[in-house]
Amino acid sequence: MPRLTPLVASLPATVPFVGPEAQERARGAPFRARLGANESVFGPSPRAIEAMARAAAETWKYPDPENHDLRHALAAHHGVAPEAIMVGEGIDGLLGYSARLFIAPGDAVVTSDGAYPTFNYHVAGFGGVLHKVPYHEDREDPGALVARARETGARLIYFANPDNPMGTWHDAADVSRMIAAVPDDALLILDEAYIECAPAGTVPPFDTSDRRTLRFRTFSKAYGMAGARVGYVIGHPETIAAYDRIRNHFGMTRIAQAGALAALEDQDWLAEVISRVAEARDRIAGIGRANGLVPLPSATNFVTLDCGADGALARRTLGELAARGIFVRMPFVAPQDRCVRISCGTSADLDLLEVSLPAALAAARS
Repeated sequence: MPRLTPLVASLPATVPFVGPEAQERARGAPFRARLGANESVFGPSPRAIEAMARAAAETWKYPDPENHDLRHALAAHHGVAPEAIMVGEGIDGLLGYSARLFIAPGDAVVTSDGAYPTFNYHVAGFGGVLHKVPYHEDREDPGALVARARETGARLIYFANPDNPMGTWHDAADVSRMIAAVPDDALLILDEAYIECAPAGTVPPFDTSDRRTLRFRTFSKAYGMAGARVGYVIGHPETIAAYDRIRNHFGMTRIAQAGALAALEDQDWLAEVISRVAEARDRIAGIGRANGLVPLPSATNFVTLDCGADGALARRTLGELAARGIFVRMPFVAPQDRCVRISCGTSADLDLLEVSLPAALAAARS
């Protein structure tokens, strides 16, 4: 076997999530309802689908390594300079580049215990040392994150707003206070993957003159393009320019570039999806309440349901739902692991959930 670096040799061979496809292969049957990965079952804009179909005929060409058209369209959409935006292979890919850019072996990194595990995966891959703070009342704790960063001299602070896996959020004033409190020698990784689903008053204004903050967005959630892998990061132009030192310049595909540009231009479709997400959230919450579960307030395209006990009950419920063909997920870390997390689905998906959940809970509780 080729010799691995000592760092890589020390790491487990794993992925942060077991995909539904792997679970379907293991169970020997497809899921009847796919409600675990926070995808948008409502799909991308029809205009995006048409644009991707047209671009498919030109896949003999390399993609534009500068992502020029999409980057400039995003800049106009958000009111920032094109030099303040970098496009990449989803937020996950951009988090990996960020870890490579800003973390040396042994550097301290702060996150919440139970927050998005792919960030931790990238930090470990570049030798960073994670320091974790607990959630407070099922929300990430901005003050505690900044305080731990000061204590440890952390290079990076990870904070998602709205949060995955709990669906909770902080308003713009809270986030602005956190940004202002970030130490000068630290960098805030602000993951806003679900921001389009959040209520008014959640988004602080962009300030690309601040070198201490990078804000990450995606087309995977509300725009319904998780399979295309399109994300972007907004920050100080000099910080953004650093990504050109290490990124895969041909990491995007022509099809994804065309689809994302068309999706961005179709804000009417985005508004329709956000409306359908809100309706699905209400229905999931109602199904949960009808079965004695407590829905957490959500600013995302999923609802986290408190099962009212501990992680063991939630894991049994997860397994019983899977046995009935319903794919859902749950938080990994106590006490948040007392919950299950259910993505917004179609009416047919939620009909299946409504029928299956009572039997799954009965089996799990017995």
